[in-house]
Amino acid sequence: MAESDKKSAKVLKTGVVMDPIGEIKTYKDSTFAMLLEAQRRGHMLYYMEPRDIFAEDGRAFARMQQLEVRDNTTDWFSLAPVGSKPLDELDIVLMRRDPPFDMDYIYTTYMLELAEMAGTLVINQPQSLRDANEKFFINNFPQCCVPMLITSSSKLIREFVSQHGRCVVKPLDGMGGESVFQVSDTDLNLNVILETITRHDSRPVMAQRYIDEISEGDKRILIVNGEPVPYALARYAGKGDFRGNLAKGGSSKGVPLSERDLWICAQVAPELKKRGILFAGLDVIGDWLSEVNVTSPTCIRELDKEFGLNIAGQLFDGVEEMLK
Repeated sequence: MAESDKKSAKVLKTGVVMDPIGEIKTYKDSTFAMLLEAQRRGHMLYYMEPRDIFAEDGRAFARMQQLEVRDNTTDWFSLAPVGSKPLDELDIVLMRRDPPFDMDYIYTTYMLELAEMAGTLVINQPQSLRDANEKFFINNFPQCCVPMLITSSSKLIREFVSQHGRCVVKPLDGMGGESVFQVSDTDLNLNVILETITRHDSRPVMAQRYIDEISEGDKRILIVNGEPVPYALARYAGKGDFRGNLAKGGSSKGVPLSERDLWICAQVAPELKKRGILFAGLDVIGDWLSEVNVTSPTCIRELDKEFGLNIAGQLFDGVEEMLK
């Protein structure tokens, strides 16, 4: 690039909506990896939490702070004083708030949608964050999944468990293995589990046939700009648990994608790209898709470290191309 072009190049303003940055674990936080990459590219960073966003007279604003990040585990960020700013003055907003997927989350997407309509690129697209519920969305790809049922009826779940044997039941709005139960029709706790998780038949939940291959790892496959990262992070349950969630004490290692993994990606990735979901995480157990994570999928830092990748760089390559 010529020197005159460098001087005239626009400095991109990138905002991030996330949970408190002072509480993250930088060595494994994917949002932090994105922020490091954006800063490396010369973006001006702005930090906000969901509670900082507000709408006034049809325009979205936020109380935000300019942010600098540093790649270490003890002193990883600096924040400028708080100031209010229209979200549409930013070029990019990363929506990286963790579930639960509740009404507060939905209201945040409404406000981000105002900024999107005014020209800001929001990742992932607010409407798709609402539409692509991380548990329910796999119903769009039944060819990739084991038998499943979504209902608030304990009776229907008991019938499903009786038909399929060992099963997993889980809420539709959680993350990190929270409130995920393994059940069978001989389980003396089945009734109380179903009463609790459905809140006495008032809340829909998901039941899935148990996948024995969970012992071989619950693979997280990242989809970036419609393309799969060629390696997955296989997560293994900790002692005395069946959930392959790092948040629940599991371990992990990187593995290359199998032919079946690539087939699943080919089924799912085009739909994600069509919906403006530029960064997603597919959870695959054995040969089966179990979830599609679109709110704040993680595992960038682990895969980058193990295989010498730059997954956030791949994401921002696509983002910057879109902005052109």
